Amino acid sequence: MSLKVAVQMDPLEGINIEGDTTFLMMLSAQARGHSLFVYTPDKLALEDGKVTARGRPVTVQPVKGAHATFGGEQRVDLADYDVVLLRQDPPFDMAYITSTHFLERIHPKTLVVNNPTEVRNAPEKLFVTGFPGVQPPTLITSDTQAIYDFRDRHGDIVLKPLYGGGGSGVARLMADDPNLDALLDLHAMIGREPVIAQKFLPAVAKGDKRILLVDGEPVGAINRVPNAGQIRSNLRVGGEARPVELTARDKELCAIIGPELKRRGLLFVGIDVIGDYLTEINVTSPTGAQQLKRFTGVDAAELMWERIEALRAEG
Repeated sequence: MSLKVAVQMDPLEGINIEGDTTFLMMLSAQARGHSLFVYTPDKLALEDGKVTARGRPVTVQPVKGAHATFGGEQRVDLADYDVVLLRQDPPFDMAYITSTHFLERIHPKTLVVNNPTEVRNAPEKLFVTGFPGVQPPTLITSDTQAIYDFRDRHGDIVLKPLYGGGGSGVARLMADDPNLDALLDLHAMIGREPVIAQKFLPAVAKGDKRILLVDGEPVGAINRVPNAGQIRSNLRVGGEARPVELTARDKELCAIIGPELKRRGLLFVGIDVIGDYLTEINVTSPTGAQQLKRFTGVDAAELMWERIEALRAEG
């Protein structure tokens, strides 16, 4: 089965081909005989009910400095494609949300991965709150006094932007840290969204586990270990990827959320686990597949395409 695949992502020219999960997805698709077309989200358009994108056909290869060969630019009707990979990075802002509104016009006739309606309905730090008992103590609010009360009850906390990604804007605040007001002021200057406060988990020093799930089933994990003296373990801010096995608790967490991921059509998901707690469910453009393949030989992209092909075959 040969599929026409469009990839909505940040500029392909600037990616790290040794670590980028979307690039692995594209390599895998191409090896399976699928054709690729790539565009950036700002080139989407909606006119008279038709969703189009201006981009370029592309072939890819794992060669630094020559990883993409483009055809001529063209505008295409995305309804003519079998699959659209929704893979641009956060922030999960109004531009991101608007793109999900566009793409749901063509889904599921054109299979959008992940389901754009459910991506919009499952912000990564909010979605996880729907599963009782899996999170550390967590508060989401714009109320400064509520955040102070939360810190009084829990001591050290971590403050995060609600709709950020990649570790951006994440800070630890000790129980007596005088900078809480200043940090909240900075968040307020950036936007009107609430912030998220979580009880600090000392287990983060041992790593923040990224578990990848395909159609609700865990396929493997990597451990992202922060640099000495840091709490952010995201790979894009300097965390080191290391091999790790799934624990009984990891499998329990996956069993709790997996059926809901499958029901929503969230085919490729990455969850973050610190110690015994689930902290985020990443549905926008989760990473870690290249590192997982290097450490274990498990190719999450291949497993994803096997599932996509089965869904397309079902019509």
